[in-house]
Amino acid sequence: MNILILNGSPRHHGNTHAALQTMKAILEDGNTVDVLDVCNLKLSGCCACDSCKRNGGHCICPDESDEVIQKIVQADAVIFGTPVYWWGMSAQLKMVVDKFYSQDSQFKTMHKKIGVMVVGANELENPQYRLIHDQFRCIAEYLHWNLAFSLSFSAYEPGELMTQDGVLNQLNEACDTITNQN
Repeated sequence: MNILILNGSPRHHGNTHAALQTMKAILEDGNTVDVLDVCNLKLSGCCACDSCKRNGGHCICPDESDEVIQKIVQADAVIFGTPVYWWGMSAQLKMVVDKFYSQDSQFKTMHKKIGVMVVGANELENPQYRLIHDQFRCIAEYLHWNLAFSLSFSAYEPGELMTQDGVLNQLNEACDTITNQN
């Protein structure tokens, strides 16, 4: 299985990054796994020019979003990891998601699996987590993709998440779910 992990966190030593690296290590057994740190890419927001609808689905903005979208096209499964940023996913990851518009017709024919992993500083009852998960649930429904898992974690200090009880088990279960062929 070809799995793409999109890391939407600019902190390279933060909790989101650590959890996604753990997932990568788990998933590498029998799968091809690519982690893309979207914060390291030159990205721009969608400018609603509709050029992608006239040129076969390629964004004409002078950035790296078209390459990211092509990696998503090639993947069997995509895991989105993001910290909570002001009631939503990070702006860097949102720029990638907004560029889905360029391939939405093609994406609807690709029955992909996706997973969502969100890390925030607030308690898990905070609505910020729900808002992010609801957005990805709606995206999955719109594209006819299977939302295999949706995880939320509360951790702020770098290194804090992976020391919490049960986190590794949850990440293992999520990886099993994304690779399950059913």
